[in-house]
Amino acid sequence: MKINDPTVLAEVEAAFAEYEAALTGNDVATLDRLFRQAPETLRYGAAENLYGYDEIAAFRAARPSFGLERTLQRTVITTYGDDYATANTLFERASAPGRIGRQSQCWVRFAEGWRVVAAHVSIISQP
Repeated sequence: MKINDPTVLAEVEAAFAEYEAALTGNDVATLDRLFRQAPETLRYGAAENLYGYDEIAAFRAARPSFGLERTLQRTVITTYGDDYATANTLFERASAPGRIGRQSQCWVRFAEGWRVVAAHVSIISQP
């Protein structure tokens, strides 16, 4: 199995960058598009456990649209073969001093493009 094929890696990096821009810009339509529309898709958040695309979309529609800016650190994207990747990053928000967020995503290539099938967000005290 080929790990981090440069072409595949560039595709996932672009999808991840699109996700990040949509997240901090509160572009809910793009966030919804980048998550796989399936009951198997899940997202564990800092304060919520969301099972299935419908729960994730409802959360996105209801979340606050302010204070979303963040700074990423130590982002690691790894591709496995042509159709699977993981993306992990740390993030800080000015509104949460002394805390660090952790985000993990599993991306899969489908006919419609790269989609998140599982995500986890947690926030801890700064080590």
